[in-house]
Amino acid sequence: MESIKKLINSGNKNFVFVGEAGSGKSEISINFAQFLNQMSDKQVHFFDLDMTKPLFRSRDICEKIGTDGIVVHFQEQFMDAPTLVGGVRKLLKDENAYVIMDVGGDHIGARAIGGFAKEINKDNTVVYYVLNAFRPWSYDIDHIDKTLISILGASHVQLEKLRLINNPNVGFDTTPEEFVQGCEIMENIVNPYMPIDLACVRESVYNSVRDEVKVEVMPLHLYLTYPWLQSQ
Repeated sequence: MESIKKLINSGNKNFVFVGEAGSGKSEISINFAQFLNQMSDKQVHFFDLDMTKPLFRSRDICEKIGTDGIVVHFQEQFMDAPTLVGGVRKLLKDENAYVIMDVGGDHIGARAIGGFAKEINKDNTVVYYVLNAFRPWSYDIDHIDKTLISILGASHVQLEKLRLINNPNVGFDTTPEEFVQGCEIMENIVNPYMPIDLACVRESVYNSVRDEVKVEVMPLHLYLTYPWLQSQ
């Protein structure tokens, strides 16, 4: 992944993923951690900061991620009480470690990183916002602005830190044509304001679409899906 390599070569070491619940940020952040783990000898630390209790969370496959050499950090919840894992600030400052932060959906989840805003807003950190043209919160620029304003306000992350990832899908069976359509829709919506770094697609259709869109395509191995689909 050339864009990821460029970010690393530019001195970035911390990568934060935010977006609405269901945007696919957990799946993307897990795959991003795998890429980092393959590209560098630095230890990769993965923080599951999702406290909104969605259907799938990255902590659900922590054993799998851990066997790949990635250190997974999360705090078990007591009932519905929000809990925050320790050690975040120390590792954000550690130049010998990469940090991936999977942040819970919408502005409520974004509050989890508000206390780390000073470190996150430094030059060595990238904040990715995940878009999907097929979801209500990404239908148009007004919906995107509304969601972003609430997330940035809750997290205290500076707007200039933000980068965009497009995850155009309508579900597990998203076709190559739907992916290309989603890329075109999102390009028309946001490119007048900000560029899109990456578009994500499941690995089984990656080869058929990688040269069909203007943006770099990131193949996703789908870890967080229903058991009967995991072998597909």
